[in-house]
Amino acid sequence: MRIVDRIFAVILVLGGIGHGLGSYLGYRHEPVTLLWSLNASVLGFLVATLNLLRSTRTNDRPLAWIAFAGSLACAASAITFGILIGNLLDFRPLMHYATALALAAFSLKAALAPSPNHGR
Repeated sequence: MRIVDRIFAVILVLGGIGHGLGSYLGYRHEPVTLLWSLNASVLGFLVATLNLLRSTRTNDRPLAWIAFAGSLACAASAITFGILIGNLLDFRPLMHYATALALAAFSLKAALAPSPNHGR
């Protein structure tokens, strides 16, 4: 399962790269909009990085909770974008929120897993 977890994080990185390139191509002449659009790419990179780190630090509950919250925030942002464009099934928001929700599920599972020192 750890490999699937990491694959979702890599997909989010690739989505962030695609988002960044698309943002630049679409908004290069609108610096304010470009700045805010690139911030969404940064959010994706940060959430992906947190989840990659969490997948290697399996006993770090605080990190798992932080990754869970970040993943939910990323999913909420993508869902909101889908609502704003009037199509939640558009590939752009769908890819981001589906990936972020999968990472949130992995993070929650890690956060709620019994401690290896449980019962000592």
